[in-house]
Amino acid sequence: MRLIISLVALFLFQVSFGQDLNGIWRGTLTQEPGGCFPVYNLEIQIVAGGDRLQGKAFDYYDKTRFVKHHFTGRYNTLNKRMVLIEDRVLEVNIPGDCVVCTKTYDLSWSKENGREALTGTWKGVESDSKKNCPPGKITLYRVATTEFPVDIDQPEELAKLQQSIQLAERETEIVRTLELDTPNIKIDLYDNAEIDNDTVTIFLNNKLLLYKQRLTQLPLSVSLKAFPDTDYELLMYADNLGSIPPNTALMVVTAGKNKYEVRLSASDKKNAAVRFRLKQER
Repeated sequence: MRLIISLVALFLFQVSFGQDLNGIWRGTLTQEPGGCFPVYNLEIQIVAGGDRLQGKAFDYYDKTRFVKHHFTGRYNTLNKRMVLIEDRVLEVNIPGDCVVCTKTYDLSWSKENGREALTGTWKGVESDSKKNCPPGKITLYRVATTEFPVDIDQPEELAKLQQSIQLAERETEIVRTLELDTPNIKIDLYDNAEIDNDTVTIFLNNKLLLYKQRLTQLPLSVSLKAFPDTDYELLMYADNLGSIPPNTALMVVTAGKNKYEVRLSASDKKNAAVRFRLKQER
């Protein structure tokens, strides 16, 4: 019995290890006659949390002609199949005689000669008219780097706020660089000393995530699902210096079973930043 349990556990480990989908996948998307181009490049940036998937998709002819969608989906570990549904158009830069197709992907995961692939079919509808688009096939491979910038998800109200605020230009000190082994990262910020009304504004890869928030004994929290071999930079901007300058914070980074403590100090002359990088399994 113990041997059977051990073999089952080993099998489940191998399945879960072989199907870590978090990362960058790139290849081609074909389209039957009637589309703008017969073959497109396609890159999808998958963030995996259990069997739930989300991320960004870029279908493009070249990097100046592309459509960017947000997608969500599910993955079945038993048949190694996923369905991804584009649910939001994020950016469009295509010729005037082309139309945007919002797509549903039906893909299967495989691995051959050490190379991971996602292959299958897609169907979709025109975003404006809702007419069916000519469907096609998809072939993607896991790659280490992206053709397009990796976005940080930002609430719409903060995106609008970021466009309207003007912050003083300051130099930035990189306090520490952390190399992590899990994509699920939680960042908590506390006042580092006596609570003295320090307030901070927080950016992650230049995206505003917290604005003029007071540091206390309770955490200001930011969560991140990281892509492998991609740099992330959290920047703390001091809105004031409190009653005891400079503006200081204790950052606690939780990544899987590991915790890291970093002390940040910002002033009216200098920002403080920490960089993160998720190691790619080889």
